Amino acid sequence: MSHPLGRHRLTLNTDGKRHPLQNIMTTATLTLGVLALVTGFVVDLHMAASWAGVLGFLGGLYAQYISATTAERSLNIVGIVGAFVGAALGIYHGGFIP
Repeated sequence: MSHPLGRHRLTLNTDGKRHPLQNIMTTATLTLGVLALVTGFVVDLHMAASWAGVLGFLGGLYAQYISATTAERSLNIVGIVGAFVGAALGIYHGGFIP
């Protein structure tokens, strides 16, 4: 069903049902993945990149497991890959401890 005036809403609930837990997990995965990836390129932020990457990766795997829609799954994969690369860069630059 299209939105009035031809506008489309951006939503993760493409099946028309509410998925609050899945949406929160997907948003957290994407946020942690972007954070890990961005901080992974800054040597002095290796701790943030490492921790955000590991949390985003593991949380993203669970989010992928419980996801209900294709939109959630797509964003989960983007977040998981970003978290993995960010964690790898963070570990390369110094790891989890100062």
